[in-house]
Amino acid sequence: MSETTPPLASTTIPPAAAFVGRLALAWGLAVLMIGTLTSIVAQGRIPKLGSVVLLFLAISIAVAIGVGLTHVRRVRLIAGRVDESTLANRHRRQIEVPFEAGSAFDIVEAAIRELPRIERVDADRVKRSIHAEIPSWTSYGGGGSGWDGQTYNLIRATITPGDCCGSAVIVCEPRAGAWMDWFIADEGVNLETIETVSRAIARIVADRRRAELAESKQTAAEKELANAKLALLQAQVEPHFLYNTLANAQLLTRSDPARADKMLGELIAYLRSSLPRVEESSSTLAEELARSKAYLELMKIRMGERLTVHIDVPPSLDAVRLPPMVLQTLVENAIKHGLEPRPGPGTLWIRAAQAGAHAEIRIADDGRGFGSDTTGSGIGLQNARERLKLAHGDEATLSIAPNYPNGVTATVRIPMEAK
Repeated sequence: MSETTPPLASTTIPPAAAFVGRLALAWGLAVLMIGTLTSIVAQGRIPKLGSVVLLFLAISIAVAIGVGLTHVRRVRLIAGRVDESTLANRHRRQIEVPFEAGSAFDIVEAAIRELPRIERVDADRVKRSIHAEIPSWTSYGGGGSGWDGQTYNLIRATITPGDCCGSAVIVCEPRAGAWMDWFIADEGVNLETIETVSRAIARIVADRRRAELAESKQTAAEKELANAKLALLQAQVEPHFLYNTLANAQLLTRSDPARADKMLGELIAYLRSSLPRVEESSSTLAEELARSKAYLELMKIRMGERLTVHIDVPPSLDAVRLPPMVLQTLVENAIKHGLEPRPGPGTLWIRAAQAGAHAEIRIADDGRGFGSDTTGSGIGLQNARERLKLAHGDEATLSIAPNYPNGVTATVRIPMEAK
């Protein structure tokens, strides 16, 4: 049988021991070198020089070990672990910020400016780089003295644009040269700084996401409310027209059945195209014109030769977005308040034309015009104005003016492109 060789014990030195040992070795070698040079220069003129050098050697090694142990303890408290990356005096971190590069730059700059004791921040938006200085300090002794006389740490950040986000590279380090890392232990100050900046970036990103979500919910709620209002306004079609049409059809069934049948057929076509559907918040000029034509066919049966209709709407405007029932409301107003009460024949015009970035739709009649019961501020017109405002804001207008020589003209001005 072959014997299995037991595994050798690991000889890897723990990172904490290696760090403390490195500090002690660096300071011991520095003191020995200085002592050796001093003894060569002094050539025995300084009594007991060797004892003094050994004393300084022991003190420097003890101080280095104490500083190293303090640094290790602080790093363990901050990071929860001790390894080569956390024990270093210089720290680099890459953070993906889920915003475009400009917004990512603002977020990183805001996070750095939030640091306590920050003194100078130079932000270059063109180069997307940030340089900052912060006084060095120790957790147990207040302000840091800096082994090389330097009392500042540096923060550098660079933002690189990506496909959907900005990538931020952040470096926190002592202002001293890299060779001083053999002698310096910053007690985890730069590690804590980069952790603080990282947490601040995460918090600012989360705050912006919450704000965007709240704004999105508010926008969705406002849109739902607007659609609900629009649907309610669409449903406010006065029933008098339906009642009168049915009453007329009932009378005609006894005197003129053919005409009554035609009236009922037109009424069915009208209702099929005109009854409001809640899910519809927008229509087109072509669809609204079809609804109005169905209504006018009914009115021609009721009014006979008294009603003449002229329609002039170019096909190029068929796709213009228009809130449902607005055009029909204006046509109904012209018939109800202008032409139907007037004895004798009357004419209704529906015309549309493009005026720059807007379409202008005019409904005119040569009826009674403004009077005691037709002031241009009735419920139907208020309803139409509200629907236009809900759909297009201040971009859409409805104006009422006298029509020369008789009657009234209603003009709707609406953007060619829907929002």
